[in-house]
Amino acid sequence: MPNDKQKAPMPDKFDVDDDLVRRLSALLNETGLGEIEFAEGEKRIRVTRGGMAMTIPAPMAPAAPANAAPAAAVKNENAVTSPMVGTVYLASQPGAKPFAVVGAKVKAGDTLAIIEAMKVMNPIKAPKGGTVAEILVQSGQPVEFGQSLLVIE
Repeated sequence: MPNDKQKAPMPDKFDVDDDLVRRLSALLNETGLGEIEFAEGEKRIRVTRGGMAMTIPAPMAPAAPANAAPAAAVKNENAVTSPMVGTVYLASQPGAKPFAVVGAKVKAGDTLAIIEAMKVMNPIKAPKGGTVAEILVQSGQPVEFGQSLLVIE
């Protein structure tokens, strides 16, 4: 008779791409982020600073009607995208001056937003200098990995 404290075996065994985990870890160190997540097909890998890498099945998304346009149908090559799942904040605190506004000039490395993930505040830095052309999210909004946050031209 099994002991109640014994853990049930995992239903599926996943092959972990060690090279991908190493590259994601290096990216964490390079960017100073607290967490990064990568999803492909039905696999999702999340690497956290000071934590562990996990591979879990990604939930199947419901099929969209054939005539429905995808949510991110227009990908702008100048868009700054979210490197993780979390909540985006456009200012350091409620009522504070936003990090970036439409029409503002930014330099590479300037903080554009903060994404809170697992109670860690992760600054999102400008990958290049330019002018903020568009802000695509609202402060306090949940964001997904790869979602466009704003556009720098």
